[in-house]
Amino acid sequence: MNDHGAGGERLTHFVSQEPFNPVIDAELTPEQERFYMASQWRLMWWKLRRHKLAVIAGGILLLLYLSALFAEVVSPYELSHRNRTHIFAPPQPIHLFDKGRFVGPFVYGFDRSVDPNDLRRVYTPNPEKVQPLRFFCSGGYRGADYEFWGLFDGDFHLFCPAEKSATVFLLGTDRLGRDMFSRIIYGARISLSVGLAGITLSFLLGIVIGGIAGYYGGWIDNVIQRFIEVLRSFPRLPLWMALSAAIPAKASPVAVYFAITLIIALLDWPGLARAVRSKLLALREEDFATAAELLGASPRRIIGRHLVPSFASHLIASATLAIPEMILAETALSFLGLGLRPPITSWGVLLQETLNIQAITITPWIMTPVIPVILTVLAFNFLGDGLRDAADPYK
Repeated sequence: MNDHGAGGERLTHFVSQEPFNPVIDAELTPEQERFYMASQWRLMWWKLRRHKLAVIAGGILLLLYLSALFAEVVSPYELSHRNRTHIFAPPQPIHLFDKGRFVGPFVYGFDRSVDPNDLRRVYTPNPEKVQPLRFFCSGGYRGADYEFWGLFDGDFHLFCPAEKSATVFLLGTDRLGRDMFSRIIYGARISLSVGLAGITLSFLLGIVIGGIAGYYGGWIDNVIQRFIEVLRSFPRLPLWMALSAAIPAKASPVAVYFAITLIIALLDWPGLARAVRSKLLALREEDFATAAELLGASPRRIIGRHLVPSFASHLIASATLAIPEMILAETALSFLGLGLRPPITSWGVLLQETLNIQAITITPWIMTPVIPVILTVLAFNFLGDGLRDAADPYK
């Protein structure tokens, strides 16, 4: 059939006369094929690796959690060990050279005296007391024995003082002569686990409640959204404090731990529930969700097996950003005396010592538990930013 223009002239068609061939002549290189055939998770991992700050933050968090897992091995002293001759002893910095000679990692021992003016203990490093550190050592000094996770006895440590009478206080000691470094390592086990346990419970509530609201919609969605708005209208910190104050004073340490974790999780899920709801409102109209429904899949299966996995990467990024908020919540409540209490040791419990301003002025090293709190929060935020960017690898 011929085509003609407005004036009747014939229009020329530039159409290839070659037969149609659906096969692509050019072959993909192995690198291109590896990229085009990669899964969503693999693409996320490749993009995350290019985010150097997120990778470094992930390495720091891995190191922190490993040290918390093996706290008895990493810390040179047992949690409750007291050195009565070194109360409020300052940190012992690590040296490598003594008088121009390489010795290896060592600390200088202290000469102790009492200031006659205010009766304050004075510790003076003695260059003649060179105390080399021992690595991968066991026993031989006070405070070395422990029960690993309360299961079996042990005395193996990553590093130890030189001998029975030697000391190694990398971050100083507290008012009872307990090693601050060891207590911070033990405290990491509680503070870091609160974040993981809290985010697990918060995610379960957020995904279930937000999934129901987003999938069904209608009056169910309206009821859930009004309940979330009422819950979020309360100031968070006063509500935390009120619920924490309701915990019985005679409750066991384990009961207090789970109660604080439950309180933090119950007040954190509404934000996640709204995010899940907004995603499901958009995804429930997609063809794959309609096909699953026509095939007879139950709403629980459609939500759990089809809709939620579609934005699982965004959920992981949200979880990474929510964990530091829970760690800060536990630290704040414990610092105010409304959270965890001794004999439980967490970073917030350790910071209770800083309530005395005079003690901070004389012994500033008791504020060192602030350092792992800041480091953990920053690491989680940087890792969360990297995961959030990697959640959409096609950008």
